[in-house]
Amino acid sequence: MAASSPAVRRRASARSRLWTRLGVAGIAAIAVVLLLPLLFAGSKNHLAAGTRIGGIDVGGLTAAQARSLLATQAARLATVPVVFGAGGRQFRLTAKQLGVVADWSAAVDSAMQNAGGIGIVRGYRRLSLELFPQDHAPPTRAYDAGLDYELQVIEKAVDAPPRDAKLVRRGLHITIAGGSSGHTLDRSVARTEIVRALASFSRAPVSLPVTVATPHTTIASLTPAQRRASFVVSAPVRVIVGDTTLRIPRWRLATILDLDTVRFSGAAADRYFARLEKQVDRAPKDAGFAVVGNTITVVPAETGLQLDVPRAAAAVLAAASRPANRVTRLPLAVARPKRSTAAARAMGITGPVGTYETIYGGDPNRIHNVQLVAHLVDDKLIAPGATFSFNGTTGERSASKGFLEAPVIVNGELQTGLGGGVCQVSTTVFNAAYEAGLPITARTNHALYISHYPLGRDATVNYPDIDLKFVNDTGHWLLLRTVVGSSSLSVTLYGTPVHRRVESIAQPLRYVAPPPVQKTVDATLKPGQVIVDDSGVPAQATSVERKVYSAAGKLLSDATWYSSYRAEPKIVRVGPKKTTPKKKPPAATTTTSTPEPPH
Repeated sequence: MAASSPAVRRRASARSRLWTRLGVAGIAAIAVVLLLPLLFAGSKNHLAAGTRIGGIDVGGLTAAQARSLLATQAARLATVPVVFGAGGRQFRLTAKQLGVVADWSAAVDSAMQNAGGIGIVRGYRRLSLELFPQDHAPPTRAYDAGLDYELQVIEKAVDAPPRDAKLVRRGLHITIAGGSSGHTLDRSVARTEIVRALASFSRAPVSLPVTVATPHTTIASLTPAQRRASFVVSAPVRVIVGDTTLRIPRWRLATILDLDTVRFSGAAADRYFARLEKQVDRAPKDAGFAVVGNTITVVPAETGLQLDVPRAAAAVLAAASRPANRVTRLPLAVARPKRSTAAARAMGITGPVGTYETIYGGDPNRIHNVQLVAHLVDDKLIAPGATFSFNGTTGERSASKGFLEAPVIVNGELQTGLGGGVCQVSTTVFNAAYEAGLPITARTNHALYISHYPLGRDATVNYPDIDLKFVNDTGHWLLLRTVVGSSSLSVTLYGTPVHRRVESIAQPLRYVAPPPVQKTVDATLKPGQVIVDDSGVPAQATSVERKVYSAAGKLLSDATWYSSYRAEPKIVRVGPKKTTPKKKPPAATTTTSTPEPPH
């Protein structure tokens, strides 16, 4: 076809018109893109239409106008409470109360910046706000201490743990008490919600987030336990202990049944089985020693019986869980003695090693104290190599132990004190150990000389500082026994006789110093008359040497004990001094004087 043909010319004309139209459309589009935003650009000093801050329409306002409007509205609402609901409770709080303050200036500045910029940019931004309006939330702050306090108040009122269903007993009827759900305030989220609500201009009620916790134990899950517990208390149980049969009634089964475990446990069950133990238990007896004359024999030990409480409780529960034949035999355990017969024989206590007897008297209280402390040291076993302590064996001599007031030496004077007479026993024990040839490591003489004790062989004690001690060096066990009569006390140490020989050499009692004189004037006596009420006792001293030999004659020890005794004063009364009669003074002359006039 020729280029100048009509068809070619028509196609060229059509293409020309298409490009023309495209050019016009492009120009129009450019005009729209450039001109349309300018239509929405508005004034840069005013907020864009559709701008909302805290729910308030501030479009078209200047920044200052918006700030004033928002601040005025916030001030008006500062004391208007918002009702917060949680767990079925309501709490009224105000922004002023919690110091909640919104930074409206910052919110206005942010809104201005989001819709600002040069003309075309501002236009696009404001056109976007026309299509998609924005609500700006202001930055807020609150008084943390006040907010924490209110959250604690809400938590205390709202928070509650779930309550499980549980078995309860009403008389002999066991039923199930239903549980309930628990509630826990979501403190972190609630904190945010409270501040947000009080910072806003809305005063609509707000629900705070609460987590609901369901109980772990339900009525359905407890139903089998309820049936089992009801069956346990449905009839009495009989228990057999040895040759005795006891009946446990229904009410007792109900009171000792722990409903949490459906077992016989807990405080009530412990008290019941403790009483049952007292009825059933037979305490074991240690092997002992009996003395007949100079012969000592071993008294055989005896085993005891003891209720096995855990097994007994299980046996009673098993019987109570049966529909019939609700009978059981309680298990008893054998209680072994601490010292068996064989162990007692192996201790080698076959005869006396040392013994001594003293005679005593005095008032009834002193006799009582002697007998009491003698019983406290009686049956004392002393291991090989061990040290016997009188104070350690008797402990403090106190009124709570039954000691009474009786004559006692205190600071060198005979007085009345608690436990008078104890030294009678300590002196007798000392002499038994002395005669046995045992090493005596602690001994103190009395402050005053006592003539009815062997010379230099008395021993005083005072709890806890003055003690009597000796050591068992025989290589075998020793048993200390006392025999108390109405006027005599004997102490014997039994063991394996080692046949020691004791030689004692006592030095004569010598005077150290004359007694001090206590002189008083007695007006009833004649001048120069002297009466001695008490001649006193001078200070004295003595010593005793003890030599201990083995059965073969070898010297084992040589020790000397020294004793010093205080003086007792000489009491003297003397008549008053003879007085010389005074001469009678001459008669006085009476004169009258005239008083001087005042100066």
